[in-house]
Amino acid sequence: MLKNSSIDHHHFSKNRNKIAPHIVIIGGGFTGLTAAYQLTRQGYRVTILEKEEEVGGLAGSFNVNGEKLEKFYHHWFTNDKYIMELVKELNVEDQVTYRPTRTGVYYSKNFFKLSSPFDLLNFKPLHLLNRIRLGLFVLWVRRIKNWKKLESIYAKEWLSKVCGRQVYQVVWEPLLRGKFGIFAESISAVWFWNKVKLRGGSRNKNGEEMLAYYRGGFAALAECLKTKIDISGGEIKTNVIVKELIVEDNHVIAIETSQGRVNADAVIATPALPIIADLMAPHVNAEYVERLRQIKYLANVCLVLELNRSLSKTYWLNVNDPNFPFVGVIEHTNFESEKIYGGRHIIYLSKYLLETEDLYQRSKEEALDYSIPYLIKMFPEFNRDWIVDYHLWKARYSQPIVLNNYSQLIPETTTPLNNFYICTMSQIYPEDRGTNYAIREGRKIGNFVDNQIKLTKLGN
Repeated sequence: MLKNSSIDHHHFSKNRNKIAPHIVIIGGGFTGLTAAYQLTRQGYRVTILEKEEEVGGLAGSFNVNGEKLEKFYHHWFTNDKYIMELVKELNVEDQVTYRPTRTGVYYSKNFFKLSSPFDLLNFKPLHLLNRIRLGLFVLWVRRIKNWKKLESIYAKEWLSKVCGRQVYQVVWEPLLRGKFGIFAESISAVWFWNKVKLRGGSRNKNGEEMLAYYRGGFAALAECLKTKIDISGGEIKTNVIVKELIVEDNHVIAIETSQGRVNADAVIATPALPIIADLMAPHVNAEYVERLRQIKYLANVCLVLELNRSLSKTYWLNVNDPNFPFVGVIEHTNFESEKIYGGRHIIYLSKYLLETEDLYQRSKEEALDYSIPYLIKMFPEFNRDWIVDYHLWKARYSQPIVLNNYSQLIPETTTPLNNFYICTMSQIYPEDRGTNYAIREGRKIGNFVDNQIKLTKLGN
């Protein structure tokens, strides 16, 4: 295996039959990993440059009592076909577990179970006719195929019209505000349509929500991909900061990193668009750079608690209370057994926000102190002594803000630099970002770059 080396672009045409082209991938999330997996199998030399200590991106993990756990809560839906295809291809289907999950809503200081159609019929904050209307809406959404008709409609406008004012105010508005804050009324109906469709389609014969999880967490699947990449001759370099692109004749010939220069015949960039814009700014026109900056992102703060007992029996609790700072309370060990984590009950408290907001600036101690009074309001029996350990994780670019006519903002895969390609979570549309679609896009960009290199070869 050749490490940290590549032929110079200007000598590539003379040596193309002797040495495989070297493709550098910036970012070791599931998009980058899948692209590398695809390309190494096709005979390319590939190097992934990842700034963190381990691969996985937003599905990265940490240790809980010797077991890997995601920093930001993760699961799959049963209709996540791209990840299921990859798992089958890797011959690790036996590592996937499927379980019904308990979903609920915290509204007006009360808990309501919302895991099945029967639960919905008993959801008393809504009038009976509105409960039926909400159930019919969820079924109807799954039948919508032409999402482009929704692109110029705000989610607020669409949901209020289709579901009615009460359903919007009780069910949907708190979720929109909890997710997008000040941008809630500007979010496109397309984003909401896809969310309802995806979740509504992951159910068993009884109408209960079914979710999937990988034994050992997403880190185990990322390690499986890493092993396949290693075997095929690729290299993954972690703790590497990408500093700048080295460009000649409108081609990226190398990348300057914190660990030295890495030559390249092609580059795939998978980080958030503002990061890519900073890298490209010295080499392309200002108008293109500004276009990359048009899509805005929310950050995320996730406080993870390890408790010596359970908070509730609910896995996914939507918090429809505008006074509560977190959009959801996710009790992971109501999905994956606490026995795996040495009897510790795992709680995620998640908040999407601007990176300038106070909570994003807080230390983990300050974030915990801030959160405990709200937990006690929701769970009066909760005591600080229940906490065995806790962690605070932050992601600056966590959620693209999907505005009306979002498709017009998405940049092309190709860029003004001839051999520099973009494949990011902001380009996953009309679907929302997630591991399943990261894998789909990783395969697509791998095949696309392969075709581009072959076309270049034919042209010469």
